Amino acid sequence: MTSPDTLHLGRMAPTLPVRDIPAACTLYAAVFGFETVFQNGDPVGFVILKRDAAELHLILKPDHKGAPVNVAHLMVSDADLAYRLCQQHGLRIIKRIQDKEYGLRAFVFADPDGNRIDVAQAQVK
Repeated sequence: MTSPDTLHLGRMAPTLPVRDIPAACTLYAAVFGFETVFQNGDPVGFVILKRDAAELHLILKPDHKGAPVNVAHLMVSDADLAYRLCQQHGLRIIKRIQDKEYGLRAFVFADPDGNRIDVAQAQVK
């Protein structure tokens, strides 16, 4: 019988549908410092953004409507700084920053396309 115990998992990157790829790239660069490392199509319909260990894939979907659930989770070194950056760039805060009982300091924001992202930092004990 085959078992998942010997299977090693590699990189996993969320793919977010967006209505305007250049606008989304500009936003994620300004707020989190992501850089475009790959793009495909003419016009561009798919982009890979990267910063440190984080990777985000954007796919063009002009009629996209955001889901009412979180679609990605981003671990950061400073949740308070990330929160301030999101506020400075006018992103809609879904859940305000707070310390969670499970050991994370976290908040949730929605990008202009309605994609909800949970941002968290491990709490120091």
